[in-house]
Amino acid sequence: MLWVAALILAAANFIAVLNMTIANVAVPNIAGALGAATSQGTWVITSYAVGEAITVPLTGWLAARFGAVKVFVGSMILFGVFSIICGLSTSIGLLVVARVFQGLCGGPLMPLSQTLLLRIFPKSKAGAAIALWSMTTLVAPVVGPILGGWLCDEYSWSWVFLINAPIAIGFGLYAWRLLKPYQALGERSRIDLVGLGLLVIWVAALQIMLDEGKNLDWFSSPQIVTLAIVAAIGFGLFLIWELHEPNPIVDLQVFRHRGFTVSVLTISVAFAAFFGVNVLTPLWLQSFMGYTATIAGLATAWTGVTAFFVAPMAASSKRDPRLLVFAGVLWLGLVTLWRTIATTDMGFWDVAIPLGVMGLGMPFFFIPTTSLALASVDEREMDSAAGLMNFLRTLSGAFATSLVTTAWSDRITYNHAELVGVADRDHALLGQLTQAGTPPETATQVIDHLITSQSVMLSTNQVMTAIAVMFIGAAAIIWLAPKPGRSVEPGAGGH
Repeated sequence: MLWVAALILAAANFIAVLNMTIANVAVPNIAGALGAATSQGTWVITSYAVGEAITVPLTGWLAARFGAVKVFVGSMILFGVFSIICGLSTSIGLLVVARVFQGLCGGPLMPLSQTLLLRIFPKSKAGAAIALWSMTTLVAPVVGPILGGWLCDEYSWSWVFLINAPIAIGFGLYAWRLLKPYQALGERSRIDLVGLGLLVIWVAALQIMLDEGKNLDWFSSPQIVTLAIVAAIGFGLFLIWELHEPNPIVDLQVFRHRGFTVSVLTISVAFAAFFGVNVLTPLWLQSFMGYTATIAGLATAWTGVTAFFVAPMAASSKRDPRLLVFAGVLWLGLVTLWRTIATTDMGFWDVAIPLGVMGLGMPFFFIPTTSLALASVDEREMDSAAGLMNFLRTLSGAFATSLVTTAWSDRITYNHAELVGVADRDHALLGQLTQAGTPPETATQVIDHLITSQSVMLSTNQVMTAIAVMFIGAAAIIWLAPKPGRSVEPGAGGH
């Protein structure tokens, strides 16, 4: 029964991580089906990430107040319920709201599934249990794009969300029967309501500003200016309050450790870059390269496939974690630079091979960076540090989605305007097409299509260049951290 519990807990982590990537390839399908722009379709990704980011730092308080098992089971069941609402949504607004609540429920699943594993397993078997749990963190990003693409192509986008329901609700109900003996009594601890309110306000205001900025012409819009002011003031008040609150919802005191601060900065910048690549690639492949959701998912999944096989090397390495992180993140940056010479004539393997090579560096970023961050704080602060690290990592992914899709769209418009001025200036191509019997209107459309495809390709390469610079910058940042005086198990704190 112990290993059945381990499978349930691993499955909870699996669906939480899966939902970060499964919707990426479904964005064009969702946007088309619900009559929304592609930029609005990306709200499906960012809304989940923001919801999850809000509850991750709350997990410790929730577990102490209501008991870890109750919170875990409740989160699982509600995750399934909101997955059903997502799948049955008839408008982009309802879907985004449901995704926020799905993210709020998904946030506690990752840290609690790990905490409960360590609680129910004896120390002699804890390593094997954590290994099983860690595997789901690497497998889920591989399965997500493939499963999401296949469901969209063979059935409909709704099944991307509906597939969660039987797993989450069924396992949640069974988990209560199985884990009830491990339920600890809750304690009447006070929640930092002011801190929570300020957290929700500044995160929500900033994310809405990033999502809506392009549509409202950024700071020429009073709405965007208002959101920016609310986010800035909310963030400032949040920092002041949390630094002076005796029981803060987010313990900012852990930032006094230089190793933790530098590690988290590296994680945030590099994960934002990584998430940007993961969002942009399937959008580009499906919207302009003619890939189906399934084929786009198969191409992007190669990153996770190679990472899965290299992960044991990263986990068992005894080298200075700063060196491993530097090498891993630099590798991601160099491979992303390789991707900046992409062309519209590329085939499937021309896209998949660089993504597979990129995956070789992933474990050397994720695993040692987490270990270095947690090894830099006092043992009593590890839970707070892990929650804060996951919060900032998740938030950086949400922000990256908005920034990358906006920058990509803006560059497409700019490149198109530039190319129109230089393409076929002597009208030679137009003349060839009309002489071949093509009607003038059709010939003009053909030329415009060629210009658009090249504008998109240029934009994709330009954004990839910016992402590569982010990776290289993040790799350099890690050397600001001192060498850790102790080591932490790779599973601690979750990835």
